[in-house]
Amino acid sequence: MAQAAAVAKPPAPPRRRATATPRGLPYLLIAPAALLMLGFIAYPVISVFYYSLQNYNPTKPWRNGYAGLDNFAHAFTDDPQFWDTLTFSAKWVVVEVGLQLLFGLALALIVNQTFVGRAVGRALVFSPWAVSGVLTSAIWVLLYNSQTGVTRYLADAGIGSYGTSWLSDTSTVFPAAVVADLWRGVPFFAILILADLQSVSKDLYEAAEVDGASRVRQFLHITLPHLKDAIVLSTLLRAVWEFNNVDLLYTLTGGGPAGETTTLPLYIANTSVDAHNFGYASALTTVAFVILLFCSIVYLRLSKFGGGDK
Repeated sequence: MAQAAAVAKPPAPPRRRATATPRGLPYLLIAPAALLMLGFIAYPVISVFYYSLQNYNPTKPWRNGYAGLDNFAHAFTDDPQFWDTLTFSAKWVVVEVGLQLLFGLALALIVNQTFVGRAVGRALVFSPWAVSGVLTSAIWVLLYNSQTGVTRYLADAGIGSYGTSWLSDTSTVFPAAVVADLWRGVPFFAILILADLQSVSKDLYEAAEVDGASRVRQFLHITLPHLKDAIVLSTLLRAVWEFNNVDLLYTLTGGGPAGETTTLPLYIANTSVDAHNFGYASALTTVAFVILLFCSIVYLRLSKFGGGDK
């Protein structure tokens, strides 16, 4: 019987030989993306470094040529506007990122609660982030209009005077620009922080309540430590974006009045586009790149980003 069963057992299917993947196939697959990155990222960066060592002005070709470090020396020693714009850029980044983080955190905590119409409320809260910087500027220029904007209605209510233009007054242009950018930037922090808030286990809060921890202590010892990486990453990204902010300030104030809202990138844009001094503008761009790279490395090291100590 055993021999009959052995004979009746169907034969095992033949094993298929695994086909080996060519070694060069992965590199071939990523080659198109790599070439695009080289063309659109690496080449412009290398060009900027190259032109930073040149005197390059298409309107004055007889002065073009190798300049060495003269452009950098001029920026640090003979150009007070460079230091003024760099100082204002630092002030703009600190104020904007700090306020956006504060209001974004508060907004994320609010929309994380359960209430009627929460989905619609979240969509309305996050919608300003989808608006471009130029369109944001157009909206706030209309709101700040001295004849038909908010200043007119404040004057009707007895606050301020008619004909006041907040974007033309050196004492009000900075807070006016800050408010305009806050409207667009706060949702960015709210979105990232809300995404991380929803991953916090409710068991931690229930255990804290059992132990008698107040809402404040729960926020300080549970919520904030869990949000550490999200806050560090969002503040770093937003700081870089705010430092490079050109579209909103250019269309909102044009860097004025009297250069009060001219950031370093806006000064670089004016130097290259208006003055056609591409060599000096490239040097300023290189300086800005080094500053951002250094500050980013220091910030990540001080914050111990990705340490996992939540």
